[in-house]
Amino acid sequence: MPTVDCSQEQRVVMRNVSWETYERLLEDHISYSAPRFTYDRGVLEVMSPSPEREWYNRLISDLVKLLAREMRIDLLDLGSTTFKNDPRRQGFEPDTCFYISHIRQMRGKKRMDTATDPPPDIVVEIVVTHPVVGKFPIYAELGIPEVWTYDGENLVIHQLRDREYAKISASSVLPGLNARQLGEFLELGKTLDSLTWPDVVLGRFRESK
Repeated sequence: MPTVDCSQEQRVVMRNVSWETYERLLEDHISYSAPRFTYDRGVLEVMSPSPEREWYNRLISDLVKLLAREMRIDLLDLGSTTFKNDPRRQGFEPDTCFYISHIRQMRGKKRMDTATDPPPDIVVEIVVTHPVVGKFPIYAELGIPEVWTYDGENLVIHQLRDREYAKISASSVLPGLNARQLGEFLELGKTLDSLTWPDVVLGRFRESK
C-alpha cells in the first residue's frame, strides 16, 4: 500500500476493495472525523487531513457563513458528511459542504440517502496534496452544482455543466460572491486575528456593493 506524506497529510490507496468492505469501514469510523474515505468502483483512498488542510477548511466555512448571514441567506453546513452513490459504487467525504436550496429538507437529518436526498449545493475541496482518486466525476454523478477548490493560495469555483465542471468567476449558488474577492478575504484570514477578521471582511464586502 503506497503512502504519501506531505505536510503531515497521509494518503493510502488500495485497489480491488469491495463495496461491502468500504461500507464496513464507514461504520467502524462513524464517530470519527478522520480518516476520510473516497471510493470509486473498487479503488479506496484513505486520507488523514493535516492541520494546514483543516485550518483552510474551517476558514472557508467561517467565511461562507459570515457572508451568507450578511446577505440574509440561510444555509446549512454539513461538514464532511459521507455521501454514497450505491448504484455507481462511489462514495466520498468532502472537506465541507453547504445546502441552500434544499435546506428545509436537510436540516435535522441524521442519515444521508443519495437515492432520495438532494446533493449539497456547494462542496469545498482543500487541495493541500493531490488525491489519487479523482472526485470530480463522483461529484458530477451526484449532480453537485458547484465545487470550490482551494490550494492555500487560489480559490476556484467550478460549475457543473453537461456532467462536467467548468471554471467560473462567481458563484451562481451564492450570487454576489466571486472567486477573486473570496480569495482576498481568505488571505486576510491568514494574518488577522479571529476577532478582527470578520469586521474587516464585512467592511470590505459592503464597500464592494
